[in-house]
Amino acid sequence: MIDIRQLREDPERVRASQRARGEDDGIVDAVLDADRQHRASLSEFESLRAAQKSFGKKVAAAQGEEKQALLAEVRETSARVKQLEAAKDVAAEERERLLRSIGNVIIDGVPSGGEDDFALLETVGKPRDFAAEGFEPKDHLELGESLGAIDMARGAKVSGSRFYYLTGPGARLEMALMNLALDRARDAGFVQLQVPTLVTPQTMGGAGFLDAHADEVYRLEADDLYLTGTSEVALAGFHADEIIDLTAGPRRYTAMSTCYRREAGSYGKDTQGIIRVHQFQKVEMFIYARPEDAEAEHEALLAWERGMLDDLGLAYRVIDVAAGDLGGPAARKFDCEAWVPTQGRYRELTSTSNCTTYQARRLNTRERGESGTRTVATLNGTLATTRFLVAILETHQQADGSVTVPEVLRPYTGFDTITPRA
Repeated sequence: MIDIRQLREDPERVRASQRARGEDDGIVDAVLDADRQHRASLSEFESLRAAQKSFGKKVAAAQGEEKQALLAEVRETSARVKQLEAAKDVAAEERERLLRSIGNVIIDGVPSGGEDDFALLETVGKPRDFAAEGFEPKDHLELGESLGAIDMARGAKVSGSRFYYLTGPGARLEMALMNLALDRARDAGFVQLQVPTLVTPQTMGGAGFLDAHADEVYRLEADDLYLTGTSEVALAGFHADEIIDLTAGPRRYTAMSTCYRREAGSYGKDTQGIIRVHQFQKVEMFIYARPEDAEAEHEALLAWERGMLDDLGLAYRVIDVAAGDLGGPAARKFDCEAWVPTQGRYRELTSTSNCTTYQARRLNTRERGESGTRTVATLNGTLATTRFLVAILETHQQADGSVTVPEVLRPYTGFDTITPRA
């Protein structure tokens, strides 16, 4: 959640952030009211508690009517202390509840609006001109089935809609992507973790995934655990309730995990193929940094993502995501969207978010500085995911129905070309 001190000192900035997100800016005044009530009750509570502690000696020294009067005052003070304690707790809980409903304060320059209001930062590469090459491209599902790489029918038979099997070369190609990403993360100084994909409500909520998007998350009610839609959640919780040392620089972690998303609200969208599915693999990068270093780390994450797409030979564009499409934890998000030939448009492959201190404040992750402890910044970014296969298959297909494997993946796949089954 956002820093209450920031909201007190500059409420207009928070209001402007809310408006840019398309959210109610009136909640800022509601938080300030709850904060004032809490601070007033707390101040009176502490004053009366101090007075209450001094009554002991006075009562012991008093006699007769004076003592009876003092005892009556003790009882009245005690009752008032309990009232004030309850009032300050109620106000604090209300302030906390309201604060948790406010998305992270956006960074200056983030465009206002929703999904279609992004700012285009750069377009990289040119989409292939299949017409000039003399053939009509096939979509990734048709290719995947003809190559023996994707089996949607059996996925649906076993698990229902939006599930699939990757088979033979499809499974090897996905694993090649994951291993390439993990190797690159290691070379960039990331420590690899193998993370839980089931987490507690405290961890899921701390990472910011149980607010506006709780309906997109799978929950195991009998165990009160959640299946994660990204290893970002477990990586964010890794240092929860800890004071970490950042004197040597940011702490960088990476993990490959199976991810689960309910895709609530996506009925009728991308029902064919593996673009929008309930389960997939992903390599995630995660950084703990000093707040003043966060924007530089964000640019570094984007550069690593772009390096993957460049070496895979994909045409893509980089966008600065609009405030209303950021999600609660992110103060800024850059997406890389690859060209999908049969759809004639760009589709998101990677996303990197600067969450500033939003997640770490919820999860109580701090660093020790010269003037005490302070909340750290967290950032995340996608280095590879199953959806990459969509763009790779369609971009690198050939007229004979085969697909040329990007050179960078060949040491991991063991083959240069995927050919149709006989």
